[in-house]
Amino acid sequence: MLMRYFVIIVLFIVCNACIESKISKPFTSVKIDTVYEDSLSIRAIEIMGNSLAFAANKGTFGTLDLTTGTVRANIEKYHTYIPEFRAVAFNATDFFMLSVANPALLYKTGEDGKMDLVYKEEGEGVFYDAMTFWNNREGIAIGDSVNGCLSIIITRDGGHHWMKIPCSELPARIKGEGAFAASNTNIKTIGDKTWIATTSGRILFSPDKGKTWKSFRTPIINEGDAEGIYSIDFWDENLGIAIGGDYTKPEANKANKAITKDGGKTWELLADGQPPEYKSCIRFVPGSKGQEIVALGFTGISYSSDMGTTWKRLSNEAFYTLRFKNDSIAYAAGNNRIAKLSFSSD
Repeated sequence: MLMRYFVIIVLFIVCNACIESKISKPFTSVKIDTVYEDSLSIRAIEIMGNSLAFAANKGTFGTLDLTTGTVRANIEKYHTYIPEFRAVAFNATDFFMLSVANPALLYKTGEDGKMDLVYKEEGEGVFYDAMTFWNNREGIAIGDSVNGCLSIIITRDGGHHWMKIPCSELPARIKGEGAFAASNTNIKTIGDKTWIATTSGRILFSPDKGKTWKSFRTPIINEGDAEGIYSIDFWDENLGIAIGGDYTKPEANKANKAITKDGGKTWELLADGQPPEYKSCIRFVPGSKGQEIVALGFTGISYSSDMGTTWKRLSNEAFYTLRFKNDSIAYAAGNNRIAKLSFSSD
């Protein structure tokens, strides 16, 4: 009798392994369906439940209902100035969007659907790149160097007020260091931990939601003005991926992607001298145990099923940024459109 139960258990385990193996079959294609078109450059999107929030140039922002396809778009002006938005974030109650260039303008949802200006920064060199939230109360945004250090602002009250971290509390400066406002993905948080990727090819790391900081070097190319890390993602507190290169030399693939398995302390180059080339956004595929990765940019969409060791080009269509809704559906944004990406294993 015991042997009979043992055999049944073994068969159950084997069958489950077969099912799991079938489910995790690598992607071989992607179907691209445009769900929103306008004459915009869209670099900032986030999926909030069953809606996709976006912000773009020309002061434009809005939401896309992922069930009905209904789009609600508005324009935000600051007096006569029309801002360009390249960063968005959200918590349980509000949506946030942050503009690039001078003046930097950070808005949150207010009463009657209007946006409230909650932070403004003016001055030479002001240029913010990305933002996100650790939790419903605490959030962070990053920008290029001003007065000798990277710009980092933090909220601890749900986004109502933001304070800038003084240079004395940040790692030693690198002249001209900044971040790329290409896809709102050069900052990542997991729990209390935060990683920021810079144009200098290094990672700024905080273990305590921005209270203390240290820096780590990566081997990603960073000598030219357009070189550096454009995007990072972490699967967990240890496994992370970074990609970039030089958007002015989009076919170059030397020293433009790297992996860490110790939380960002050390990095190794991936597929060096092999595809993919320059990309502006990289994301782990949900449910893939960190094995599957999608990277995209105006150079197309690439995919890896072996943690970045080898890659396959799935599409030549151009996008700037990507967010997964589940393990096979994602949404991407770029020039003049937002699209639904349906990945499959044909």
